[in-house]
Amino acid sequence: MQVVAVLALDGVSAFDLAIPCQVFAFAARDDGTPAYEVRVCADRALPAMAGPAQPFSISAPYGWDDALDAATVVVPGIPHDSVPDPRAVRLLREAAARGARIASICTGAFALGHAGLLEGRRATTHWRFADRLAERFPGTRVDPSVLYVDEGQVLTSAGIAAGLDLCLHMVRRDHGAAAAAAVARLLVMPPQRTGGQAQFIEYRAPEDDSADLGDTLQWMRGKLNEPLSLADIAAHAMMSRRSLSRHFRAQTGTTPLRWLLAQRVQRARELLETTALPLTRVADETGFGSVEALRHHFTRQVGTTPSAYRDTFRM
Repeated sequence: MQVVAVLALDGVSAFDLAIPCQVFAFAARDDGTPAYEVRVCADRALPAMAGPAQPFSISAPYGWDDALDAATVVVPGIPHDSVPDPRAVRLLREAAARGARIASICTGAFALGHAGLLEGRRATTHWRFADRLAERFPGTRVDPSVLYVDEGQVLTSAGIAAGLDLCLHMVRRDHGAAAAAAVARLLVMPPQRTGGQAQFIEYRAPEDDSADLGDTLQWMRGKLNEPLSLADIAAHAMMSRRSLSRHFRAQTGTTPLRWLLAQRVQRARELLETTALPLTRVADETGFGSVEALRHHFTRQVGTTPSAYRDTFRM
């Protein structure tokens, strides 16, 4: 099993700390065996936070040394103005030097910055603290508008729930879309929100029942193999195109056609992983219409071609 070390630093956010523990503990291989061993690491009992006025203490079952052989090290959120324990900073540097994957949730990005791991890289954090991250570490290209950033070895996520998206993304990278979708089902959450999706989504009470897009989203998922226009989607939702776009962004953080494209790519990943269908059939089943269109959109979102992606699951 791949070892995932979750570093509990002083003032750690209890919510952030629980996220990688839950996601990676639920992940399983094709044969049903656990995909990861999760270790919460700290050197002592330490203060944690469940909100601005809700401090308490936690005791971790593992120490710093237990993170030394981890393939993935995750740093949950900490007070943005705190200075991490020098031993934790050294651990992060050593882990990066030996090739471990380093990830942060929310303000955990500040610990990565103190370790020098964000220098010259693109990163994100909670939108409230993005300016402070950029000021503190001017060599970092801070993007406050996205849910998470994958820079290969170093990954960062926005506030709290975006950590779920990042951890699911790492499971997807390691074990494929089906494994990530299985974890998402256990967590009762969508299987994928892409990193480039808007970080701040405005959730408002629907003005009436027609503003709830749940039925329309399900209808769109059932018609991925058919050509759908904005007018088609608006007609099903019984809204004008302008009203649809407004409600869609409020409820999903993106536009109808971008959401549809992401769903088509997600379905293509599942078919490439689990079937031997030729690319022409995959393109038809996912509504791209041609292998060229499938290859173009798949490569833009996934970072590799459909053929190369399928090959990784034959090894």
